[in-house]
Amino acid sequence: MRKLIYYVACTVDGFIAREDGSFDCFPMSGEHFADLFDRFPETIPAHLHEALGIRAGNKQFDAVLMGRKTYEVGLNVGLTNPYPSLKQYVFSRSMPASPDRNVALVSDNAVGLVQELKQETGKDIWLCGGGELAATLFSEIDEMIVKFNPVVIGAGIPMFARAIAPTNLELGDRQIYSNGFMLLHYRVKHGDD
Repeated sequence: MRKLIYYVACTVDGFIAREDGSFDCFPMSGEHFADLFDRFPETIPAHLHEALGIRAGNKQFDAVLMGRKTYEVGLNVGLTNPYPSLKQYVFSRSMPASPDRNVALVSDNAVGLVQELKQETGKDIWLCGGGELAATLFSEIDEMIVKFNPVVIGAGIPMFARAIAPTNLELGDRQIYSNGFMLLHYRVKHGDD
């Protein structure tokens, strides 16, 4: 069965972006980037592949889930189809239609859709963000791959936009880089786990 994996960058104090949705607070260089590009090439927007020398296909994911605000980061600069190698889903109750035929718009029953996607054959499903969608889908998240950036910002958009049930995580893999960046891979231990 496919897994839903929340693969997300955050600050040490748990924010995935500034309050206005910008993420310029994250370091944009460092030794960890080459590793991320190699391990998760499909998570880099396609318009950057050539400039970054990314040639690999999908290694971990073949579908991506984005909340409206996350999708609009690219849409605001003209990117309607940021991840063409992935099946793309945008969750919104306010968008009247998808701006791109390659991006499916989902307006209700997010949990039900994820449960259906998990039953399909394929690679894992990437929960890209944001905090609202992550909180809504928390019961379906199987793993979290957290990219901890060595920065604090004090306020912003949290990993989960509202309270969720206290849930234990089991550390599976970790990579700590000399610049302080950490890549931590957790299994989410829901209820019966």
